[in-house]
Amino acid sequence: MDKFNRILRDIKSLKIQGAENVAINGVKAFALGIDHSRAHSRDDLLSKMEKLKKILFSLRPTEPLLRNSIKFILKGVISSDEKDVETLKKLASECVNQCLEHFKKSQEFIAEIGSRRIENNMIVFTHCHSTTVVKILKKAKEEGKKFTVHNTETRPMFQGRLTAKELARAGIPVVHFIDSAARIAMKKSDIVLFGMDAVTTTKIYNKIGSEMFATIADKYEIPVYTCGDSWKFDPDGIYGKEETLEKRDLKEIWQNPPKGVKIENPSFERIDPNLVTAIISELGVLPHENFIESVMKNYPYLLPSRQPF
Repeated sequence: MDKFNRILRDIKSLKIQGAENVAINGVKAFALGIDHSRAHSRDDLLSKMEKLKKILFSLRPTEPLLRNSIKFILKGVISSDEKDVETLKKLASECVNQCLEHFKKSQEFIAEIGSRRIENNMIVFTHCHSTTVVKILKKAKEEGKKFTVHNTETRPMFQGRLTAKELARAGIPVVHFIDSAARIAMKKSDIVLFGMDAVTTTKIYNKIGSEMFATIADKYEIPVYTCGDSWKFDPDGIYGKEETLEKRDLKEIWQNPPKGVKIENPSFERIDPNLVTAIISELGVLPHENFIESVMKNYPYLLPSRQPF
C-alpha cells in the first residue's frame, strides 16, 4: 500500500494540485484500496469502501470533483446485486475506468470548445493554475492562433508560475504580473479564463482573488469564463458553507509575524454568477443557470444524495 499512502500524502500536502489532478489521483488511490482489501463478503467490502471514501474526503473536504467521482464508483457497486467479492472488485475497477475515461473525454472536449473563444491577437487574462485553462490555451496554439497571456503570480504559493512555465514551454507568449497589478494586466485583455473548483446552485467558487478580478473585468466589459468539468457541481452544498472554505497555513503568509498581527490565508472565494459570462464544460458553453439545469438533466446521480454513501 506504499503507493496508496504516497498519493494520500501528496494530495494532503498540495504536491498534487488542481481539482482534476486531485480527483484522478484520488480515484486511483480508491481503486488501490479496494484491490488490496481482504474483505470476505459484500458487506465487508462495502464497509471497506466507505472507510476509504471517508479517508479521501478528509484530505480535501471542499473538492466536489473528487467527492462526485467516488460517489459515481460507489453507486455502480452498490446498485449491483452481486455477492461475490472478487466480482464486485472487478465491477469497481470498471467504474474507476469509466470515471477516468470521463475525465479524459471531458478535458479534450472542453479544450476544443474553449479554444473557439480565443481569436488571433487576443490578450487572455488568467489567474492561478488551471489544468483546464492551460489545455484550452494549448489547443488554441495548436490551431495556429497567435495570442498573449497575462497571468498573475498567485501568492502565497505562486501557482501562477506553473501556468507561466507550462504556457512558455508550449511557445505561448506570457506576461507575468504580481497580483496587485492585475487591473493593469486586465485593462488591455480581451477575455478572462478562470478554472473553477466548485459550482453550487447560487455561486461559482475558485481561487481567492477570482471575484475581485471578475469585478474588474465587469467594469471594463471583458467577458469572463470559468472552465472545468461539470462534476465539480457541489450537490450537497458543502462548498457553500462558510466554515468549509479552505484556509491554508498562516506561515505561508508570514513565518513570524509580530505580536498583535492576525494573519488570514483563505484559499478560495465565491464568484457572483452575474459576473461570469458563461461556464465552459463538457456540457457546452452555458450561463450559470443553464449549466445547473444541464447538470441535473445529464447527471441525476450528482443531485443531493440520500444514499448511505
